[in-house]
Amino acid sequence: MPSATSLGLPNVRGRLPLLVGLAIDSFGGGCAGPLLLLYFVRVADIPLGTAGVLLTVATLFSIAAPAAVGVVIDRVGPRNLVVGAQFAQGLAFVGFFFGRSLWLLFLSALVMTVGQRVFWSSIFSLLADVADEGERDRWFGLGGMMQAGGFALGGLAAGALLAIGGTTPFLVAMVVNAATFTLAGLLLMRLHPSHHERSAVDSGPPPLLRKDRPYLILIGANTLLALCMMMLGVGLPVYVADALPVPEWVVGLLLSGVAVVLATGQTIVVRRTEKRSRTTSLVISGVCWAVWALLMASLTRLPNALVAGALVLATAIYAFASLLHSATNNALAASVAPVIGRGKYLSYWQYSFTIASVIAPAYFAQLFELQHELPWLITAVVGLAAAGTIAAVSRVLPGPPNPGE
Repeated sequence: MPSATSLGLPNVRGRLPLLVGLAIDSFGGGCAGPLLLLYFVRVADIPLGTAGVLLTVATLFSIAAPAAVGVVIDRVGPRNLVVGAQFAQGLAFVGFFFGRSLWLLFLSALVMTVGQRVFWSSIFSLLADVADEGERDRWFGLGGMMQAGGFALGGLAAGALLAIGGTTPFLVAMVVNAATFTLAGLLLMRLHPSHHERSAVDSGPPPLLRKDRPYLILIGANTLLALCMMMLGVGLPVYVADALPVPEWVVGLLLSGVAVVLATGQTIVVRRTEKRSRTTSLVISGVCWAVWALLMASLTRLPNALVAGALVLATAIYAFASLLHSATNNALAASVAPVIGRGKYLSYWQYSFTIASVIAPAYFAQLFELQHELPWLITAVVGLAAAGTIAAVSRVLPGPPNPGE
């Protein structure tokens, strides 16, 4: 039977509340997240367009959250911020359950999105804090696996609820998510990452991030990689429905397959790449996403009989790139950040994903309307640009080149 070491697993003794909390949190998100827009329409009786604007505006208001986290995280500790974010999101879904007025739903959406930003801006600092010496990458990988697995199971639960019909399943989803966030917060309160004491040299004011040009360039490059990563979820359903001769149910199968890969493979990838530099892994992921995007663009030119097989192959390449990126990017950000102010650096790292999530829908839609292949061709260029930038900046990055150090 494979040992924990051979599977790339870290030492989890005393830290099971964190893993269980991550899984529970993600299960609730996977269950209620996909149903939220439909909840607004079918339960709160709000027009779809209005509901979409409401969530978009709430998201825009939350953009400042990572910067706010960066100011306080090294003083109050990442665990306290993650716990607060869990309770805030639980409260938001209580608001969704009872709310019917537009303003109450907007306030709940604002609390939810701010909680999400605070969570993602703090969780990787917490994982870095609980990791034993040399196991930081393994903790990032295991944390990602727990989240992906929980989200995938939550998505299956959402599908089962939708099959019931009526409005009751939507109410059940809101209750489930409120309960899971609250339970996750309570579990994380039991976590005491005291084995990572601040060293004597970890004192004084943190360095100015705005003057750390290599790190800022790295954030920009990771934004491009995050944009590539988001193109599957944003673009695949539309591409299949409007441009490809394959049944629409293929979308769910492919997205589920990617989720399973991410839920089972991250620690193994970390184990296999421990002797390689993190930047090399990110460069490879950028190149693989470029290859994936070119294959996606070519699907409209293939004979109909070959499209399904080529789509599966392309998605497999995408999954490999996502696996490399998910297992590596946060570990790289932590390793090149200074010890003093590392929490601030990691909170700003999340702007990579924030900016990409804001850009992705309009980016795909506008290019797709011009030509169906165009968003994929541009994404290939984006992936190569990110890979080239990371390869160039890796020569001047501080810190150890290999994982876990």
